[in-house]
Amino acid sequence: MDRLAGADLEVTGRPAPAVLPPSLRAWLGLIATLAALVVVVLGVLYAGHSEPGPVDRWIIQPTADSVRPPWRRVALALDFLGAPAGAAALVVAAVTGCLLLRRPRAAVFVVAGVGVTVGTARLLKSLVGRTIHGEDNLSYPSGHTAFATALALVVALLATRRLGLGKTAGTTLVLAAGLVAGAAMGWAQVALGAHYPTDVLGGWCTALAVTPATAWLVDRVADAARREWR
Repeated sequence: MDRLAGADLEVTGRPAPAVLPPSLRAWLGLIATLAALVVVVLGVLYAGHSEPGPVDRWIIQPTADSVRPPWRRVALALDFLGAPAGAAALVVAAVTGCLLLRRPRAAVFVVAGVGVTVGTARLLKSLVGRTIHGEDNLSYPSGHTAFATALALVVALLATRRLGLGKTAGTTLVLAAGLVAGAAMGWAQVALGAHYPTDVLGGWCTALAVTPATAWLVDRVADAARREWR
């Protein structure tokens, strides 16, 4: 991390910009706290369950593969982007873009933001123990939804800083990006019968809670390393 911080300083000639814009910290911190609360509440409510809850049944019968062509192909394509191969390709593309723009701190944030979010989702799955289509298929929260939302949040945060957006515009962009990505991937997961709707909500909120916290941590570590490097 110290080499990356030094490289960022050397390439740009000035301190590397924060990946979490200061103007967004308060609002995103509040949103992250509320999202974490939702994740915990849903996790407690559905711990150990293997059936859809009342909210799930109200939205759709989650255990049925309900999507038909041509939308099935769209759902499968989105599902692939959240699978290991597709997700890795998206992350590599984002990291490459950051490095081409000479922003190594941003590249670190792409990997850390997505990695920590997906890791948290996997840990929560083991702790909550909710299943779908058999005991081996842990479902809460949706890792696909968490990944898609986290990647969208990361890209939006970096774009907010690069475009110099203020608090209102920046917060709107970040939340809109997370909502669109999470809704698209969540729809695919529910339509394909891979997750309950509340799993999708849990995955979305996991990303909202973890990604801003990871951005703050990356900035703290990188700034401390840069001071030591200097």
